[in-house]
Amino acid sequence: MTAETIDRLLMALIAATLMASVVIAVVNPSYFHMVFAAEDRLVENGTALFLLFASLVLARNALSLRRRGLSLAMLLTGFYALLFFFASGEEISWGQRIFGWQSGDFFAENNYQGETNLHNLMVGDLRLARAVFGGPLTIVILLYLVIFPLLYPRVPLIRAVADHLAAPVPGMRHAVFAVLGSVIIGLLDVPRKWEVYELIFAIMATSTFLLPQNPDKTR
Repeated sequence: MTAETIDRLLMALIAATLMASVVIAVVNPSYFHMVFAAEDRLVENGTALFLLFASLVLARNALSLRRRGLSLAMLLTGFYALLFFFASGEEISWGQRIFGWQSGDFFAENNYQGETNLHNLMVGDLRLARAVFGGPLTIVILLYLVIFPLLYPRVPLIRAVADHLAAPVPGMRHAVFAVLGSVIIGLLDVPRKWEVYELIFAIMATSTFLLPQNPDKTR
């Protein structure tokens, strides 16, 4: 199966996820937050899975860049691969609920959910997820998905730096879905709707790393 075919399937999956979310949220809001987007259910496990897929795509790209002798680009891409692997593990608390092991004393006392992950740690009365992984990270991701693909073909300096660092540049399809997904999810009035938002961005990341605007520079 070609990268183009996989990418089309990923785009179709994003569209289907958005449509399903709207229908479920309107028809059965309780099912939405108690089953569809609940802990350890379809949406959360899907997010972890696609973050892992994104990590594997980046790892493959890093190996390809290494064979081309592009050391800096290889190191950066490898680092991004580790970040996405970490995010995948964090999403499911590193398999804690799957395998049934208990949190250590530190996480039991300082984690919002008493689980072994960093994004739910409490710093005083502040949740780390909201301070770092919430609004600020969302803004950075939206700038990457919406603004970056517009600037890349128009600003030579940005294009040169991105290509030198082998930074995958999202396509316009990613920008459109990022805006559309933000509007649709933002308008839903159900708990845990942002879990779907995370799933959409995980799928979009996989698509971006697999087939960016500059595939000849990233792998």
